Amino acid sequence: MTTNITIDTLDGTGSFNAYCAKPAGEPRAAIVVIQEIFGVNAGIRRKCDRLAEAGYLAIAPDIFWRLEPGIELDPDIEPEMQRALDLMGKFNQDAGVRDIEATIKKARELTDGKKVGAVGYCLGGRLAYMVAARTDADATVGYYGVGIPDLLNEKDAIANPLMLHIACEDGFVDKETQAKMHEGLDDHPKVVLHDYPGENHGFATEVGARRSEKSADLADQRTADFFAEHLG
Repeated sequence: MTTNITIDTLDGTGSFNAYCAKPAGEPRAAIVVIQEIFGVNAGIRRKCDRLAEAGYLAIAPDIFWRLEPGIELDPDIEPEMQRALDLMGKFNQDAGVRDIEATIKKARELTDGKKVGAVGYCLGGRLAYMVAARTDADATVGYYGVGIPDLLNEKDAIANPLMLHIACEDGFVDKETQAKMHEGLDDHPKVVLHDYPGENHGFATEVGARRSEKSADLADQRTADFFAEHLG
């Protein structure tokens, strides 16, 4: 079952909407799905639906709500891609992480205190790293996160498991940046990195031209196994 829910900000000064997909039975745990720069669009909703099919309560908060509530963009349409990039430039990432933290809190309430994980894509992949460092999420996964080396000063705060998927031919994350990610995180006891040779940014999207089926399936299986181990 799917529905839209409202979540209060941590400071109580506002609220935002989130897409919520519920499993058929009692949820095994909850997972917060962090959007790309394209909003909570059909692809992100499908990510939630698939997690619900696997037994999780899945919630995708509208983290762009302060800029433009309810935005849905298609990366395969050039003007919409440019609009998404513009929104990313205006987006307050620190506030976004706090909204994700509020969503984690809501997920714990909705599942009577069960474990809560998070998974993010693109911008959401970067935010997933920040969530791992700044919140009490029980396990976190980031797909092709951008600018991770800028956040390595926060790595010692990562107390729970974090998995990062790296597209080796990522147009937004060059080889030097990928090397810095490995250099900074390979020896971290809570972090695991997976490389996907030949793949570009967005390879695990549910819909659209960016999807690369084989690598997407591999990454998603690794994610499923990771959450099964750490969330139950």
